[in-house]
Amino acid sequence: MKDRSFPWLILVPGRENIREIHELSVKDRAVLMEEISLASQVIEMLYKPDKINIGALGNMVPQLHIHVIGRFRTDRAWPGPVWGRGPAEPYSEDELHKTCEQLREVLK
Repeated sequence: MKDRSFPWLILVPGRENIREIHELSVKDRAVLMEEISLASQVIEMLYKPDKINIGALGNMVPQLHIHVIGRFRTDRAWPGPVWGRGPAEPYSEDELHKTCEQLREVLK
């Protein structure tokens, strides 16, 4: 997610026209849960958040996607949800590049 305020990954299963987790096959649901777990572990390892939030809202974008968000007691939205809590703080191009490279390396 393009907001440096929160370590935030969005997982999108590579299945067309899927809106809800229960629409995935049993195998695909199991893979998704493992991917959510891996994304959570990576955020925990790299950022040491106080809590990790996981959500599949889809109210604005209907394609199934999962938000994995590191949360801190000091973040602007704590303890509430991150949505609608102030303007996003964009990454600089350099920060974005470094963050993406670091995530790619850890997710190998």
